[in-house]
Amino acid sequence: MLEPNAPVEAAIEGELRLLDPEIRRSPELVGALLHADFHEFGASGRIWDRASIIATLAGETEPGARPATTSRIKGVQLAPDLVHLTFDTDNNGRRAHRSSLWRLTEKGWLLHFHQGTLYDSDAA
Repeated sequence: MLEPNAPVEAAIEGELRLLDPEIRRSPELVGALLHADFHEFGASGRIWDRASIIATLAGETEPGARPATTSRIKGVQLAPDLVHLTFDTDNNGRRAHRSSLWRLTEKGWLLHFHQGTLYDSDAA
């Protein structure tokens, strides 16, 4: 496995912030981590854009909610301005394999694309 470098570490930090319920409840804080062209293929099968995911997260995240548990997070720098992360989440038994692309912009590292795929722990 490659040693983490500063871009990979920045992307991981951003990803973990996005999983924090206090961040998720704030449209401003979530928006500060998402690229203007953000889109997502959700674990539900839904396709999200930046505005829809910001609004949904703010409305769904309960005060005091626990963050999803992450495991097997790893990243690779694909280009000077692009990092690919893969990891798994467990949110109260709802497990998903996840993949994210983070782009370096003048505002720092921002999430450009995300995909989640549900899985059964027996099939992982």
